[in-house]
Amino acid sequence: MPRVEEDIKLDFKDVLFRPKRSSLKSRSEVDLKRTFTFRNSKQTYSGIPIMASNMDTVGTFEMAVVLSKHNLFTVIHKHYTLEEWKKFAANHPECLEHVAASSGSGQADFEKLTSILEAIPLIKYICLDVANGYSEHFVEFVKNVRARCPNHTIMAGNVVTGEMVEELILAGADIIKVGIGPGSVCTTRSKTGVGYPQLSAVIECADSAHGLKGHIISDGGCGCPGDVAKAFGAGADFVMLGGMFAGHDQCAGEIIEKNGEKIKLFYGMSSDTAMKKYVGGVAEYRASEGRTVEVPYKGDVENTIRDILGGLRSTCTYVGAAKLKELSRRTTFIRVTQQHNQIFS
Repeated sequence: MPRVEEDIKLDFKDVLFRPKRSSLKSRSEVDLKRTFTFRNSKQTYSGIPIMASNMDTVGTFEMAVVLSKHNLFTVIHKHYTLEEWKKFAANHPECLEHVAASSGSGQADFEKLTSILEAIPLIKYICLDVANGYSEHFVEFVKNVRARCPNHTIMAGNVVTGEMVEELILAGADIIKVGIGPGSVCTTRSKTGVGYPQLSAVIECADSAHGLKGHIISDGGCGCPGDVAKAFGAGADFVMLGGMFAGHDQCAGEIIEKNGEKIKLFYGMSSDTAMKKYVGGVAEYRASEGRTVEVPYKGDVENTIRDILGGLRSTCTYVGAAKLKELSRRTTFIRVTQQHNQIFS
C-alpha cells in the first residue's frame, strides 16, 4: 500500500534566519575556514567548504585555479583525459589539495579514475557521482573503490534520506552528496516525480552523517548567497554550486552574442546536450533529466566568489556566529510565505 508522510518538508525558499544578538563588530571578524578529519580516509581537510560542481561547464581546471586561491574546492568533471590531468597537475600543483577527480559507477569510468590517481598521487579526493545513489550496485561500487583506494577521501551520492547516508558511509564513503532534483538545470522531479525539498534533506542527512562521524555536501538548489548560508545553517559541511558558478570566464564553452547580449550555455549532465556530446545521444530506454539554458555572461568568477563569501560572512554576523563552524548551532529558521519584496523583480 502506498503511504503518505504528513510531515512538512521545506526548501530554502520556505525559511529565513531569525537574527540574534551578536558581539561581532564587523563581517571581517568572521572565520569561514573549516577543518575536517574524515571518518574512513583519516585525511584532514582545511579550507572554505564551498565547491564548484562536477558539471562539465563548471567543474573545470580553469575554475579550480581561481577557486583554490580563495581556499574553495572544485570537483573536476570526469571528461578530462589523463593527459589533460597531467598537464594541469604539472602547471598547478598548488591546486591539487583543493580538487577531486570524478567518476561514474561503470567499469570504464573506474579504470580511467584509477589511471589518474596512479599518475597524480597528490590527488586526495574522489567523487563517485551517480543520479541515483540508492542502487545496490552503487553501494557495492563504493565498497570496491574504498578497498582499492584506502587512503583517499571518497565523496558519494546522490541521496536525500538518512538511512542511505548511513549505508554509504558504512560502505566506505566519507562525504555524502545530498540532493535529488533541486538543481537549476535538473528536470528529475518533473520527469520522474522523485525528489525531496533540499533544506529538509540537508537537516535530516546531516543528522545521520554526523552521528557516524561522516560529512555531507548540500548539492543543488542554491540560487543566491542566502541559500548557501541556509544550507550551512541546516547542517551541511560543504555546499556545492553549479548554476551560481555558471556563465563565467572560467566555465567551458564559448561566449555567444545573441540579441546584442553576451551569453554562455549551461546544461545538466543528464540533458540532451550532454548526452549527445559524450555518448552520442539519449538512450532509447531513458529520458533526458536535464535542461539546457542560456545564462548571461558574468565575466571573471572572482566577483561572484566575493559576493558569496561576503553574504555568508554577513549571515554569521546577523546570528552571532564568529566562525562558520558555529553557524548551524546559532541557526533558528522561521517559516515564511515570501523571501523579499518583489515589486522591482
